[in-house]
Amino acid sequence: MDARVPERVSVTAHLSEVDIKEIGRELDQLRDEITASLGESDARYIHRVIAVQRGLEATGRTLLMVSILPPAWLAGTACLAVAKILENMEIGHNVLHGQWDWMRDPEIHSTTWEWDSATPADMWKRSHNVVHHTYTNILGKDRDIGYAALRVSPEQPWHPIYLTQPLYNAILAAFFEWGIAIYDAELERAWRGEKSWTEALTQLGGVARKAGRQVIKDYVAFPLLAGPSFLPTLLGNAAANAARNVWSHTVIFCGHFPDGAEVFTEDRLNGETRGEWYIRQLLGSANITGGPLLHLMTGNLSHQIEHHLFPDLPSNRYAEIAPRVRELCQRYGLRYNTGSLLRQTASVWKNVLRLALPGPKPRPADDRSS
Repeated sequence: MDARVPERVSVTAHLSEVDIKEIGRELDQLRDEITASLGESDARYIHRVIAVQRGLEATGRTLLMVSILPPAWLAGTACLAVAKILENMEIGHNVLHGQWDWMRDPEIHSTTWEWDSATPADMWKRSHNVVHHTYTNILGKDRDIGYAALRVSPEQPWHPIYLTQPLYNAILAAFFEWGIAIYDAELERAWRGEKSWTEALTQLGGVARKAGRQVIKDYVAFPLLAGPSFLPTLLGNAAANAARNVWSHTVIFCGHFPDGAEVFTEDRLNGETRGEWYIRQLLGSANITGGPLLHLMTGNLSHQIEHHLFPDLPSNRYAEIAPRVRELCQRYGLRYNTGSLLRQTASVWKNVLRLALPGPKPRPADDRSS
């Protein structure tokens, strides 16, 4: 190692095997406690959020029907944007995680829900629920590290294409749902021969069919129904989708790529225990501080640490869980990465800009056995 670069001490070097086992036991116990307490109040919560979301969408689309009047356009676009954010973040993402499957409600179930996004639900569930949440922040296994397009960690080898990543990351933010839809088809794996082009093209076909329905709904059907307000309605729908995309991109990147979010090598998976899995989730995630409205609008992914620990627990419980997780981290000397939306966003963009350039040297792999 270059003598000018100090070796990073393992962030878990101070933990004994007993400590790691106890962390796993405590978090398992917390999960069991929350699961046992789920009931009517939780069911009322998700039903209420869905009712509010649908009301906002109906109001927004109705106002856009008369959006030739500027106040109606502004109000309609705002209502529709908030509705789309709620549907995407607090409802769609969390329903597809199976967080509400315990209710056995066929209308709100991970096997039946199809969300307002360009990615088909089944394809997203595989790439996100299975791959990302199993291999969280394992370089070479978790494709969500940079989404196969961005360099967000020094451990990723540098390539000249990354010089342009600040520009294409800004474009990605505006068209995030479309970028994720293409990403979920795993085209880079087909290029490397890890999957057949037949499979990749079949998945792209599914994306095209789903995306086609999205385009017809927002950019053809509803604008045509608006008659004289065709153009304002079309622009309002586009603005609402862009707002939803930028917000989703911001929240997700703040939970995964700010300063302090750890990346691990594949050897960490060798014999990984339950406690070690939990620690990997803790160290590879980051939260956003804020009040109840911010948590709702982020789909409670402002509690990304708690979400990575318990991805199938209902999101409305994360605020209750968070203080206990934070106290556990303090007790065992583990970093609980949290900060304001502004601070975490600035940190993400600083890393996107810095890592567009060659260097810095990769950090030493965290030694979980220390």
